[in-house]
Amino acid sequence: MYKGINKITEEVLGDYIGLLSTYYDLHSRPELSFKEWQTAERLSLHLRGKGIEHRPIAQTGILAKIEGTAEGANLSRAIVLRADIDALPIREANEVPYASKCEGVMHACGHDMHATILLGTLGWLNDHREELGCTIFGLFQPGEEVNPGGAKIVLDENPFEGYEVVAVVGNHIEPTLPTGTIGICEGQYMAACDELHFKIEGKGGHAALREKIIDPILPTARLIEELYRLPAAAPEGAGQTILSIGKIEAAGATNVVPNEVRLEGTMRTFDEAWREELKRRIDSVCDGLASEYGIDIENNFGSGYPSVYNNPQLAQSAKDILGGLFEVVELGMRPTGEDFGYYTERYPSLFYRLGVGYAGEDFEGGKAGALHTPTLLPDTKAIGVGILAMVLLALDFQNLTFGR
Repeated sequence: MYKGINKITEEVLGDYIGLLSTYYDLHSRPELSFKEWQTAERLSLHLRGKGIEHRPIAQTGILAKIEGTAEGANLSRAIVLRADIDALPIREANEVPYASKCEGVMHACGHDMHATILLGTLGWLNDHREELGCTIFGLFQPGEEVNPGGAKIVLDENPFEGYEVVAVVGNHIEPTLPTGTIGICEGQYMAACDELHFKIEGKGGHAALREKIIDPILPTARLIEELYRLPAAAPEGAGQTILSIGKIEAAGATNVVPNEVRLEGTMRTFDEAWREELKRRIDSVCDGLASEYGIDIENNFGSGYPSVYNNPQLAQSAKDILGGLFEVVELGMRPTGEDFGYYTERYPSLFYRLGVGYAGEDFEGGKAGALHTPTLLPDTKAIGVGILAMVLLALDFQNLTFGR
């Protein structure tokens, strides 16, 4: 544990108020994935004001760098602190002075708070470079909400080539946890998420003249039924498997059978070997139904984010250092997806949850809303908690060597 924790706590919690205007500004001017041009400019302006070196990355992202000046510093070792910055196509329903000014676009997943926390963390670390014995990268990553994911584009640019990345650290707000709480899951945490796209093609026509058509509707129903049975075949230890169809398009009518039906859905898995086997089984189901019904089934997988794996040593170290200040709770595996999984595939990584659900009676009342909804309203006091947590993790992790 870092010895100066009390002094850091006083400094961070005393200074975070100054970042509220930055948070309000980011929240009121959200931008969709890979369109975060103005967001990046505002972040850059803040970093320039702090004298922090930075450059563009992944089209609309920013990569900041701080080199430590502690005695014996090894600048080839690096810690990457990551925040996503994109918003969602949701119309905000909150009546607050800093509500979104962009019609139909809202920071409904807390990425504005993630970015503000990273700004505050980098500001403190830059002011205390004498405490750093390594290089700190601050990654403001675009495009987390859409495939292929900004994380993949970041890594395709090889920005950390030549560095020994000892840890990639990210957090995510969590309105179901009260402010002042940190949630951590050791090991496998979040699911790999793949998109499913099917086109079932037959020969449409008059619904009453069935001898003249090749009906795609029945095999579509069979396909959905077979897909929903596949998760039961998951091997022991593979974790939860989810197959869900969320969209069905069949442009027929009461007396018209369409030529084709289109399906779209999602597949969530935790085990990579089972993930690939499940894809093969879906292909087999499609081939079997196509042969049985004399139709064509086109099956396209939209490969999504890999699963998120929290390095056990990083997770335990985080529990040790943060547990002295905050309530740290153990989280279970979560079937939602995150492109942070690309980092966990390559480097020792930690992705944790930051409680923003207010506290006491306010928390019990659900005042913070829910993720991906028009009424998400995180407790701004969590910004100070988030900065303090990330500062302490950066200082602690720089002295350790981790392996997955």
